[in-house]
Amino acid sequence: MIKQFIKFSIVGVIASIVDVGLLVLLRELLHFDVLVAAAISFTVSLVVNYVLSMAFVFKGKNQSRMREFIIFVVLSIGDLLLNQLILWLGITFTTINYVIVKIISMTAVSIYNFVTRKIFLESKEDRKR
Repeated sequence: MIKQFIKFSIVGVIASIVDVGLLVLLRELLHFDVLVAAAISFTVSLVVNYVLSMAFVFKGKNQSRMREFIIFVVLSIGDLLLNQLILWLGITFTTINYVIVKIISMTAVSIYNFVTRKIFLESKEDRKR
């Protein structure tokens, strides 16, 4: 499981770079509202995370890729809601830069991501490893 968690972490770093990079691009260059930019960047990084996770981290259950992706998206709705809540709280009630708040938010949801994906997207045999 340690090897799998390391792979999961690498995929997470890649998806995080996409997330934060796109957030800053949308906010600074295109002047999107922070929460709108965060929702868009999160969604794009979600797809990147899904593709890389299923290719390199988790062995899928015996179900279609479309079903796996739907489960992945449903699980990630909680991530998005938590992400948006933390960002809203951070930019509304503190003077912390939105990028720092975003990094705090990403940290807060990473364990939830690993556990839920392991339970709902990986076969029982592979969970035992």
